Amino acid sequence: TGSMSLECLGNFLRITLSAEYFEDKYLSFSVVDHAGIAWELNEAMAAQCGYTVTYSSWSSIEFRASAISCHSHLEKNVFTITIQIKTSHTPDMRNATIHLKSGSCHYGPWSPRELVCENNYMEVSVRMEVPQTIKDLIQDAPEDWTLVFPEAKAEEASMWQIIFHQPEEKKALLVSDAWRAGYGLNATGTRVLLRIPRTAAQVQLVKDQGITFSVVRSSTFYKNQWMILMVDTAVACPVDGVDYTNKTITWTVPKYIPPLSAGDTSFKDVVVEAGVDLHKLSAKEMASREYVLSNDLNVIMMKIPIGAKGGYYKTSVNNGQLGTKYNINLFLEHQWEDNKWGLTKHTIIKQIETPFEQVELAITNNLNLSMRIMNVTVGTFLPDVELVNLTIEEVTVAIPEAVQHGYLISTTRYANGSKAYVIQVPLDAPSVKKEYMGEDIRAYTLNATLAFLTHPSSETFIVPVITLSAVRDAVLPSARGFCEGRNLHLVITHGNVDQNWLPFISDWHLTPESAQKYNYGLRDNGTHLAISVPFLSSHVNYEGFHTSGIKASLYLILKDGITLANRRDFSVSCRFSPSELLQCLPNGTVIITAIKLVGVADLDTSLLVLRDPRCKPTLVTEKTATFKFSTNTCGTSRKFNSSIMTYENEVLYFRPDNDTPVYQLKFACSYAVKQTVDVQYESKKNPLPPIKPGFGALTLSLKLFKDKSYSEPYRELEYPVVKYLREALYFEVELLQPKDARLDLNLDDCWATNSQSQGSLPQWPIIINGCENSKDSYRTVFHEVNYSLRVEFPQHIKRFEVRMFSFVQGTTLLQE
Repeated sequence: TGSMSLECLGNFLRITLSAEYFEDKYLSFSVVDHAGIAWELNEAMAAQCGYTVTYSSWSSIEFRASAISCHSHLEKNVFTITIQIKTSHTPDMRNATIHLKSGSCHYGPWSPRELVCENNYMEVSVRMEVPQTIKDLIQDAPEDWTLVFPEAKAEEASMWQIIFHQPEEKKALLVSDAWRAGYGLNATGTRVLLRIPRTAAQVQLVKDQGITFSVVRSSTFYKNQWMILMVDTAVACPVDGVDYTNKTITWTVPKYIPPLSAGDTSFKDVVVEAGVDLHKLSAKEMASREYVLSNDLNVIMMKIPIGAKGGYYKTSVNNGQLGTKYNINLFLEHQWEDNKWGLTKHTIIKQIETPFEQVELAITNNLNLSMRIMNVTVGTFLPDVELVNLTIEEVTVAIPEAVQHGYLISTTRYANGSKAYVIQVPLDAPSVKKEYMGEDIRAYTLNATLAFLTHPSSETFIVPVITLSAVRDAVLPSARGFCEGRNLHLVITHGNVDQNWLPFISDWHLTPESAQKYNYGLRDNGTHLAISVPFLSSHVNYEGFHTSGIKASLYLILKDGITLANRRDFSVSCRFSPSELLQCLPNGTVIITAIKLVGVADLDTSLLVLRDPRCKPTLVTEKTATFKFSTNTCGTSRKFNSSIMTYENEVLYFRPDNDTPVYQLKFACSYAVKQTVDVQYESKKNPLPPIKPGFGALTLSLKLFKDKSYSEPYRELEYPVVKYLREALYFEVELLQPKDARLDLNLDDCWATNSQSQGSLPQWPIIINGCENSKDSYRTVFHEVNYSLRVEFPQHIKRFEVRMFSFVQGTTLLQE
C-alpha cells in the first residue's frame, strides 16, 4: 500500500512506514512465525531476535529484519519475513486496525563468516565445517547419542552450549540458559548463529587504535550427527570513532580488530563499500554528495559534510533551548580474506547524530491594518515539531480551543519540508495590550507563550512571543467648556486611549469622594466626563480683576493611571461680575470674599484684614478669604446721597513692618432710604407681608457631631452613641425651611430627658431663655457659626456643646 514500502538490502529486509499516514496513532509491531502466530515486539525481543525499529527521518518509520532473524523462513538463498502492525487511537490498542506485510528477499552466496553491527545488537554467523575424515565415518548406534549427551537435541544439526571468554573467567551456558539471558542462538543445516544485545552482560569494551569496540569472545558447541564441534563466534563492533570538526563528520574504523583476527597470519582486503540507509553508493554518487571514503593500510575512514544529502536534521531541546542535530544512517561493508576463515564479511550500521546546535527562531509581525489583524509568524521549524498550546495572560488553551479566544492559528509549509506557524489576533482582542504612545499613535502588544512538542522524542520547549504594532488610530479626549450661573463647567468627551487616565486639578486627584467634599460636580457616564466647580473655589485660578469682570480659570490635567505622566490638559475661563464677591444683606450684614490673583505668590489669605485690622476673615482657603461683618463695625464708612446710603470698606494686605498695603480691594453696599414712584391703583385687600410676628410651621433639624469642627455628624447606623461622663457632646440645630436670609434662628429652651419621650420625667434644662443653665456644674457652651461652603445662612444655625451627665436621685443612678 502507499502507507508501507518494502526493500531487500543485502542480508536485511526493510519495511518503511509513512509517518504521515500513521500520524496521531499508537503502533505495535509483531512478527508472524511459521505457524501463523504473531509475536509482539519489545526492545528486548527485538535485540535478541534481529529486529530494529527506528524513525529514519521526519516522515518515515523503519522496520529492519536480519536475514537470519528468529522468525525468518529460510529456503535455499531466500528468506521470508511477515510482520503485523496494529494501529489505534488509544494506548490500550482498543479497536485496533491490523496491517500485514510479508516480504521475501534473495541473499547469497553466504561468506564463511558474516558479522553484523546493528544499532541494538551484534550478530555473528559461521558456516558449519565438518572434517572430511569424520564425514566418512558411519554411526552404528544413534541412540547412544542421547544417552551420553541428554542436554543435546536430537535434530541432525543443533547448538548445544556456548562459552563466553572473559579476562577473569570462562562462563558456560546451555542454549536454553543463554536464550533466557537474552542471547539469540540458532543453527541451520549449514550455519551457526549467535546474536548479542548491545546491553548484554558479557559485552566488554576494548580499545584498539584509539577506537572503542563492544567485544564478545565466545565459543559455540554444536552437534552434527554424532559429533560435537566447536566454532569461534567472537564478534566486535565499533562504539565510537566519530569526530566532528569543521562542519564535517569523520568516521574511522580500524581494519584489523584483534578479537576477529586472532590466529590469522595473512590478511587481504577484498571489498570496502559504504553507503547510506543500507544503500551502497558508487564513487560517483559519493563525489556528488561530497562524501570521501578512504581505505588506508590500517583504517577505513569516511568523511561526510554536516547537512549533506542522505542525512536529515531533527529538532532537539537542551535545557529548554531549541536546537537541531544532524542525523545520518551510514553503513560500511568490509570483506577480507585470511588464512583462518577464508572470507569474512563485516557489515557495520552506524547511526550518527551530531552535537546539539542552538538555533534562533524568527518572529515576524505582518500587520493587516485594513482588517485590524496582527499576523504573527513564528518559525521556521522542522517537520518533527508540533504546536500544542499557547498561554496568554496566564491562561493556557489547547490549539483547537484557541479560536474560541479570538486566535486563528494556521501552518505554512515550505518546499524543503520545514514549516512555520501563523497566529492571527485581532487588534481589539482583550489580551492585546493597548498603550498610547503620543500624538495619534497607539502601540498594540501581544504577549503570548507558545508550547511545542517534538516527535517522536516528546521533548517540550516554549517560545515567548512579544510583538508590537504601532498604529495611527489614537482618538484623544476632547473637551467643551462653559460657564453657567456661579459655576465653571468642563465636559470631556472620551477617546479610545484615556480609559485609565485620571483627572487632576494641579496635583490634586479629583475623585468622587473629594469632589463631594468640596461640593464639586463630577459625573462619568462612560462616554463623557462632566466636571462642575463653583466660581469661589480653592481650585479656581483668578487671573485678572477689573471693573468689567473677574477672569476665573479652571485647569484640568488627565494623567496616566500608572505612571502619572501628564497626557492631556484642558481649561475653561470665564468672566464673572465683581458683584459675585459681595453680598449686602437687608439686615446690614456684609459678606465680602477677597481673591488671590495668579502671580501673587507670597500673599497669605489668612492675613487679609479690613480697615479695622481686628476684623479678620471668617473663612480662609488658599485663594480666598471671606469676611462677614455689620455695616457699623470694622471701620466701615458711610455716605448719604439723596435717598441712597452707601457703606464702604476695603480688604487690605500688609507686609511686615510696612504700613502701605500691597493688596487693596474696595467695596461698597448701597441701601435705598426713600423711594417715590407714581403708580395707578385701585382699592384691594392688602397682601400679607412676607414675614410678620406670629406662629408658623418651621422645618428644623437637630444633629449630633463628632467634634467641634462640626464637619462630620453621626450617621443613623452609628446610634446609639456611647459617651463617657463629662465627655463633650456637640449639637447643631438648623432651620431647613424656609430659606430666607431675613430670618434668624434663636433657641429658647432645650432640655434633656431620661427617655426618648420629650415630655417624660425627670428633665434637666440645658438652655433657658436662650442662655445656659446657671445651675449646671458644666455650663452649656455656644459656638459661633461662620459662613462656609456648607453654611449659606449662618443665622439659620445654632451650635452648642454639652458635657455628658447622668440622672441621679439622691445617690442612686436613674436608668430607664
